[in-house]
Order: sequence, then structure tokens, then C-alpha cells
Amino acid sequence: MANASWVFTPTLPHLNRKRISSSVAIFRSGLYSPDAISKRISCASTARGADKLSSNESRPARLVGKGCKLVGCGSAVPTLQISNDDLSKIVDTNDEWISVRTGIRNRRVLSGKDRMTDLATEAAKKALEMANVHPDDVDLVLLCTSTADDLFGSAPQIQAALGCKGNPLAFDITAACSGFLLGLISASCYIRGGGFKNVLVIGADALSRFVDWTDRGTCILFGDAAGAVLIQACESEEDGIFGFDVHSDGEGNRHLNAGVKEHEIEGGINGPIEGFPPKSSSYSCVQMNGKEVFRFACRVVPQSIEMALQNAGLTRSDIDWLLLHQANQRILDGVATRLEIPTERVISNLANYGNTSAASIPLALDEAVRGGKIKSGETIATAGFGAGLTWGSAIIRWN
Repeated sequence: MANASWVFTPTLPHLNRKRISSSVAIFRSGLYSPDAISKRISCASTARGADKLSSNESRPARLVGKGCKLVGCGSAVPTLQISNDDLSKIVDTNDEWISVRTGIRNRRVLSGKDRMTDLATEAAKKALEMANVHPDDVDLVLLCTSTADDLFGSAPQIQAALGCKGNPLAFDITAACSGFLLGLISASCYIRGGGFKNVLVIGADALSRFVDWTDRGTCILFGDAAGAVLIQACESEEDGIFGFDVHSDGEGNRHLNAGVKEHEIEGGINGPIEGFPPKSSSYSCVQMNGKEVFRFACRVVPQSIEMALQNAGLTRSDIDWLLLHQANQRILDGVATRLEIPTERVISNLANYGNTSAASIPLALDEAVRGGKIKSGETIATAGFGAGLTWGSAIIRWN
């Protein structure tokens, strides 16, 4: 398993912690902050062979003068609501069994002609409106989803629906429940290293289309939604993404996946070569070992948040809010306990929406901001975890 974490090594003594937190490390970029006090930024990796690399093999240092901040958010959910009681009519379960084990009571599900991209576009429009940014000023659209409406990706469709006349780059990021977190970090890299000014990061998923509704172990968990944030370039003193930590472990794929399955060819076509033409295929329903995924999340998420805090030059006491991927209330409670964060500082909307995959973090953020819970200037520890297996965390500030 290859782990990558982001490390800040000050070059001068007596650094102020808040000054350190104004920079974020970028993977193997060798970037330096232009602040009065320079900070060396490096990547510490446990990948096999990484310890053999010499300093001469690293990339040359560069100077960047921009920070990035979160200036707008938005969300959208389908109109169709499915309660635990509704599920009990099609699968052997009941409201108490679901709510005690997961904390979920309702979820929203796409129906009819609704599309995931419609939800994503609506969420993005709301984020742009809050940020007071015109679609023509968007430089990049990152759609974090594992359930695109098109095999080739849905981000360009959203870019077109928003009316971005400058044809900004738009592409999908596929990392399931970790997707939004990785999109957030990617946006910061494009701004700091590429000179981008306004980046839309959208988390949207419609896992209801890939759930076996006869399997009570999975169908009770998932819902559909979209959430979006606008990340904007700013001066370094306004920076709102302080530090992050990301990992993956492909060995864990066996615990959570939705693999490709082949179908027999109708009519029994026989080609000149064995195995050709290939059989048609589609994705299977979500397969999950719930116990293993639960153990995985409770183990790695607190560790990742601690590392992100360390990289940001902050401590647990600097956290105003804990905002995790909304997978299971017991995971949220367990991580909060490990980090000694009181319940009233944990953002949770799981009961109303279930696990909405890449949408869960921006959806919960949008509700908390618009509801007056999260206020300008407050620091948020956020983490995503799930299929891949992938996980990561970031320490951010709401502008």
C-alpha cells in the first residue's frame, strides 16, 4: 500500500502557527510559499523504493503567491423521498433496525426522467450565485462522481448547462465516497500551481441505480444528491485550505466494489476468433462487506485527520467543526470520540439523506452554511473514505 502525506518543514525557527497554516502542500511539486517566512514543502511517501530517492531527483522549487478559499456552496436533491417504512415493504427490515445500525431514516432517490447531471447543475448554479461569480468566469469544472450519466464523463455536460461560454476544462473524478475530498485538493493544486482563478468542485452521485433493492445490507444505506463549492484564488493571508492527507489501498477493493459483469450475446454470434466479438457488459450492483468497511473507516479516518492537522500546523483545539463523509452515524460518533470532539461540533444530516457518496460532504456543508451553523472564518476538519479503498482529509476554513 502506498501512502502519501503532505509535510511542512519550516526553514526558520520561531514560526507562527497561523502563518504556517496559510500554505498547503502539493504532491511532489516542490512548491515554496512567497510569505516573508519560507516554508519547505515536501511529500513523505511509504511507497516501496521511495526511501532510495535522493534530493537531487526532486523537482526544482517554484514560487507561488496565491492561496485558495471557499466562497460559495450549493446543493440539490431529488423530490422522491423513501423512508425506512417504505423499504420495509420490499425487503425484510424495519425502521428501528435501520436507524439503530446506521442513523438513517430517509433518503432521496432519482425517479422518472431525472438525471444526476441535472442535480449537479442545480447545485453548481447555487454555488455560483452565493459566490457572485458568473459562469463565464469559471476556469475549471471538476465533477466528482462514480455514477456519471455518460460512460465518457458528465462534467462537460454540466459546463454546457451552466452556459460557460469560455469553454473551460471540465472532467470527472471517480473516487466514490472520497471523490469530493480529492476534488477539493485537486482544485487547490490547479489554483496554486496552474494560475486558475475560479474552480467549481461538484460532488454528485446516483447510487440508487446500482443498488440491489432486495439486499437489506446495502439498499438501506444509499441515496442520491449533489453538492458543489466554488474554490477561488486569493492572497496567501486569506488562504482557506490549510493542509491535507490522502491515501489508497487497492487490496481493500474486495470489501467495497461494483465491478463489470459480462452478458451472453443474443443469437449466439460466433466470430472467427475465440472470445470475439466480446460479450456486452454492465456494472454490477454495489457489493459491500459492511463490517470490514466500518472497521476500516474507524481506524484510518482519525489518523488521517491528525496528519492533516499536523501538516497544517494546527491542533484538535483549532477545529470548530468536524464534517465527515455521511456513511454511518456510528462512524461519525466513533471518529469524534477518538478526536475528542464534542457531539455538538459534529455536522450530520445522515438521517435525512443516507449515504450520498461524493455528494455527502458538500450537501452537509451547504445545509450547515445556509442554516447559520457554520460561520465565516470557522475551521473545519473534513474527511472522505470509501471505495477503492481510498481515504483522505483536509483542514479548511469557510470564507
